[in-house]
Amino acid sequence: MRSEWSGTESEVGEAVRALVVGGLVILPTETVYGLAADASNPGAVAKLYAAKGRPAFNPLIAHVSDVGLAARVARMDVEAMRLAEAFWPGPLTIVAPVGPEGLVCDLARAGLDSVAVRSPRHPAARAVLEAFGGAVVAPSANRSGRPSPTTFADALAETGEAADAAIDGGRCEIGLESTVVAMLGGPPRLLRPGAVTRDDLEAVIGPLTEAEAGADAHRSPGRLARHYAPASAMRLDATAPRVGEAFLAFGPVPPGTTGFNLSASGDLAEAAANLFSYLRAADALAPTAIAVAPIPARGLGEAINDRLRRAAGQVG
Repeated sequence: MRSEWSGTESEVGEAVRALVVGGLVILPTETVYGLAADASNPGAVAKLYAAKGRPAFNPLIAHVSDVGLAARVARMDVEAMRLAEAFWPGPLTIVAPVGPEGLVCDLARAGLDSVAVRSPRHPAARAVLEAFGGAVVAPSANRSGRPSPTTFADALAETGEAADAAIDGGRCEIGLESTVVAMLGGPPRLLRPGAVTRDDLEAVIGPLTEAEAGADAHRSPGRLARHYAPASAMRLDATAPRVGEAFLAFGPVPPGTTGFNLSASGDLAEAAANLFSYLRAADALAPTAIAVAPIPARGLGEAINDRLRRAAGQVG
């Protein structure tokens, strides 16, 4: 867990008071900045949807302080509990049948009989969740479909006007949204790749099956065909930029090539952390397109390529 967050009890208190009265809070996590609301309050969730311009059929992730609360939010089977014990607090979301207590309202679940839940590890998020005592939905603090914010400044620029409180937790450690896995009674299915990799998951619960295009697409956020998208067009697997393009490189680049390098050393974790902020920076140049170098598909590269394909509208 990162320990450099130096926030105060008053910041946490202000955030909790805003949640209690149905307000919205910009909240840092280790993945991206979230726009948070009380998961049990339909009015607050409706306000959140409006602030993001988010389609109401896209479910939200319920963030909780610990496994005990998660087990009240969702019906966690033995394998789901094994995943929670292995990777929480951390960047893993588990989709499971909804629990009986109504801790996450129908609107937040998009009317589904399942619920997505995770326990984040960022100390600011944990402080707010522990003080609040309930589940908090916190989708990325961007306007729907745009690149997720990984800095406080970007979060304020996207949805700051709608927030009743905001916490600056520094630059996000991971920079990609959480891994999402479905634990719904059948074989476990990977719905969205992330920092907890396929290999990590399979080491705990065995082989994963692929998401079912029709049945699973609506159960996880981040599965719209065009998502995380800049305003500029995108060109993937580019070896060099064309005239007028902004370039996102990965690894060594030819002399004279300018742009943004996701990781000069070819480090996938560094590339993931830089991805959304560099997409934003490239988009701000108003290029003819954003050209992106090939990213290896191994490990965390699966998640990076998933976000790039959705940003380019190549999924669906």
